[in-house]
Amino acid sequence: MLTPKPGSILLGTTQPAKLRDWYRKALAPGQTDEGPIDLGGFWLVIEQRDDVGTKNNEPGRMILNFHVDDFDAVEAQLQAAGVDWLVPAEDRPGGRFGTFADPDGNYLQIIQLKQDA
Repeated sequence: MLTPKPGSILLGTTQPAKLRDWYRKALAPGQTDEGPIDLGGFWLVIEQRDDVGTKNNEPGRMILNFHVDDFDAVEAQLQAAGVDWLVPAEDRPGGRFGTFADPDGNYLQIIQLKQDA
């Protein structure tokens, strides 16, 4: 039996240019092209959609997690990009977590798991 490997996610929005710029600034500052945003081999595709609202009304339904090796460095990059922190960095039994939102209200987290987690 095969297990498919996720390769990309499509993020529908009413403001694709604004959202694409935000994601580049916050998570992929070296990328400048208009195509998918490469998030470490996982692609983020941002597309204009007319069947979604301007804000995500249920942002906790799906949270995109970024596992990082250097929490402090990624946190500083996100701070410099001006992200809106919902839950600032906190230590939990499994590691260190921080939750923030994009301009559409979608939730994202950075996580540095403990070695024994």
